[in-house]
Amino acid sequence: MPDYKIWIFFSDTGGGHRSAAEAIEATLEEVVAKDHPGCKLDLVMDTPAERSHPVNRVFVDLYNRLLRHHQAWMKYYYWFLHAVRPDDSLIGYLLIKPFLRKLFGGDVPAVLVSVHPMINHVLVRVRREMRLPFKLIVVVTDPNRDLWRGWGVEEADLTIVPNDLAADRLTSWGVPPERIRVLGMPVHPDFLRPPRIGRVEFLGSLGLDPRRLTVCLNAGWAGGGNMMQVFEKLSLVKRPIQALFLCGHNSELFEQARAYAARLSVKTAVLPFHDSMADVMSACDLMVTKAGGLTTFEAIARRLPIAFDVITPPMPQESGTVEMLVQQKLAFALRRPEEIVRVVEQVGPVPVPDREKQPLPPAHNLDQTYASYNIAKIVLAACEPSYDLVRDAAAYTADNWLSPEPSY
Repeated sequence: MPDYKIWIFFSDTGGGHRSAAEAIEATLEEVVAKDHPGCKLDLVMDTPAERSHPVNRVFVDLYNRLLRHHQAWMKYYYWFLHAVRPDDSLIGYLLIKPFLRKLFGGDVPAVLVSVHPMINHVLVRVRREMRLPFKLIVVVTDPNRDLWRGWGVEEADLTIVPNDLAADRLTSWGVPPERIRVLGMPVHPDFLRPPRIGRVEFLGSLGLDPRRLTVCLNAGWAGGGNMMQVFEKLSLVKRPIQALFLCGHNSELFEQARAYAARLSVKTAVLPFHDSMADVMSACDLMVTKAGGLTTFEAIARRLPIAFDVITPPMPQESGTVEMLVQQKLAFALRRPEEIVRVVEQVGPVPVPDREKQPLPPAHNLDQTYASYNIAKIVLAACEPSYDLVRDAAAYTADNWLSPEPSY
């Protein structure tokens, strides 16, 4: 039986890249178990950017600190990296080169999947210099035209993108169109299945009423944004509601939200984070969050209405996502905290039954919630040495090659 030797590279800048990596990991494991019984999946997950050099670690830590405490400054971080391009510079390469040469000196995968924009140019360069045989597949997690420039790598064997908007931008940067596949966003299989814990049990375990409209305030992995400001305005909503406040990895926000919840008239469960967002999203009726790519598309898979926190202007790579989803009537944009009152009124007075069976708009592949299965099948096929990712993967598109819904 053949073995599938695959590495997945990501970075803990926010939580989205890890979510994408874990989605692909889980789908690979499921597909191998179902379609390739007896085959061995040799899968390695790694964060080479932050592990390679203290300078790179500083960039990662700075990103998360800005995301948590100074979101308005994120645009300057974005502009700085696009101006300096450390991912495609000699200095950047020299910082990470010793780590990668050591990493690849001991072992080499058949396929390397990258779900982060700041490592791709380095990977193709070290592959060329060391004459390594692995195939590089880049999976883009920015679903609009305002991509990180590091996603555009001409030498990648294949770049998988969420939609036509991202594909057009990569083509304008010189990535050959035949090396781009438009498949959708890699959403974890958990968001495509019924929840492990039903709404009644889930909300009941938190002391909340499953019959009441539930607003989830999701501060994200870093625990940033303007969630406290929105939270404070929930008391102005006239109809009966309740709230679930997720504070992420921000202990200060957790303590602040918990103290305020004790005084608020709206019944609220405050948590630092939750290890099953698929269950959270199934149990709630509206989620307030920033426009992170993976969280956003996980919510879309759950048909969960979104209210984007744009009180602080979003990062450039996220602003296009807000515009797209508001236009498709899948989301609202909160430009002032008090606008949460209007949004809650529009969502409806009671929970919507069978919400997850509602159809999604086909524009920009928003209905391609099973993309992770197509991605997994391409990655597994690419492990075969004779498989050509340009020629043989040409049939894999969101329009004419759809994965069947997996059995629950």
